[in-house]
Amino acid sequence: MTETTSHTLPANHQNKYWVLFSVGVGTFMTALDGSVVNTILPVLRDHFNSDIASIEWTVVIYLLVLSAFLLTSGRAGDVHGHKKIYVSGFVIFIISSALCGLSSTAPMLVTFRAVQALGASMLAANSPAILTKNFPPAQRGQALGMQATMTYLGLVAGPSLGGLFTQYIGWRTVFYINIPVGLTALILSIKFIPLEPKNDTNRDRFDLKGAFFFSAGLVSLLLALNQAHAWGWTSLPILGLITLSIISLAIFIAIERKAPSPMLDLSLFYNLTFSAATISAVMNYISLYSIIFLMPFYLLQGRAFNPAQAGLLLTAQPLLMAVAAPISGYLSDRIGTRTPAITGLAVLAVAMFLLSRLTPTSSITNIVVLLAIAGLGTGIFISPNSSALMGSSPSNRQGTAAGVLATARSLGMVLGVGIAGAILTSITTDAPDSALFTAVQVGFLAAMISAILGSLSASLRSDDRQFKQHKTN
Repeated sequence: MTETTSHTLPANHQNKYWVLFSVGVGTFMTALDGSVVNTILPVLRDHFNSDIASIEWTVVIYLLVLSAFLLTSGRAGDVHGHKKIYVSGFVIFIISSALCGLSSTAPMLVTFRAVQALGASMLAANSPAILTKNFPPAQRGQALGMQATMTYLGLVAGPSLGGLFTQYIGWRTVFYINIPVGLTALILSIKFIPLEPKNDTNRDRFDLKGAFFFSAGLVSLLLALNQAHAWGWTSLPILGLITLSIISLAIFIAIERKAPSPMLDLSLFYNLTFSAATISAVMNYISLYSIIFLMPFYLLQGRAFNPAQAGLLLTAQPLLMAVAAPISGYLSDRIGTRTPAITGLAVLAVAMFLLSRLTPTSSITNIVVLLAIAGLGTGIFISPNSSALMGSSPSNRQGTAAGVLATARSLGMVLGVGIAGAILTSITTDAPDSALFTAVQVGFLAAMISAILGSLSASLRSDDRQFKQHKTN
């Protein structure tokens, strides 16, 4: 069974496409911001006269804080209302973006990036819940697919816009651009996103102890995975972080089992569709971020392309994802979510295998086609899988479900980079130039295994073709 609870649409759901547009603008803004900062790290390093290890924390801190508060923000939406948390997230994000642009030192920028990530977590964890509650089941995949498209458009536009703004205006513009875009999205959200009706869930108490131990455990785990290749897997700091993560998450689970209003309702995972969709999401993002990590090494170091050429080649993947996601979401509303999810990850697995066959002389056309196939597979998968996960959770746990989905993305991202980084480091340690192509090949084969496991997980779900019986409103 995939639909555990029917989701009641608000009385004014005729504004649902304005809701979609409001959420889409916010999604584009956060995706743009998440991708643009990576491209200006060398500029930030030079401006602040810092080393790359220190300035890299502008990216690392954003990832850690975002991941730590996704589930917390989703649960806060369930308790206090998704619109309230979503709008508050915009306010925090806009103000912190201005402060990032005004930063005069690297520590200031890192601090304000942490605040910015808090606002981003409030947006990311509540936007799927808002869409799910404002669209009927027969259009859920379509709505989530359009949101995914806005994500990929932001990822595509980020590096290009970041380069242009930085070169012709200055790096601070990268953060200032969030202000007019964010204000537009904020006004649209206030006007068109309906408030949830008061019900029993609004009287739930927020689980502060659970939120603390979950955040501590997840941050420790993600920091260990993120820094293991630099600090060493057997180093004392990494072992300490992993130990802290295990202890914190164990305490978190114990708390959640007894809490009357848990931050994470563990019974959600008793639903096979929910559990399988979560696992599939993690496996997908491990594969996806293996590509994002490995391909720059192949293109820049192995093939000696310049950054502009490499960036242009890498856009093939998110462009196909942007095209495929809404189409797949539309189809999943009519044929069910299971088949597209299985198919998407199967296509991704094939793409990973083909990418593992890249050589020092592979043609540009071959590279672009293989990246496009990988983007097609991921695009086919994401919308149906998200629809299945959101549809399998009760209406009073939509924020929690969205938080789980977003946390799965962050975990898969860090695992993908960590696994690929460990493979690259271990193989290229003694002979970096000659062994690079071998490392890239092994890394893509590992990503292929991840995609296969994700496809198998998706196949465990029941078929939900009852979606076809719903009428579109």
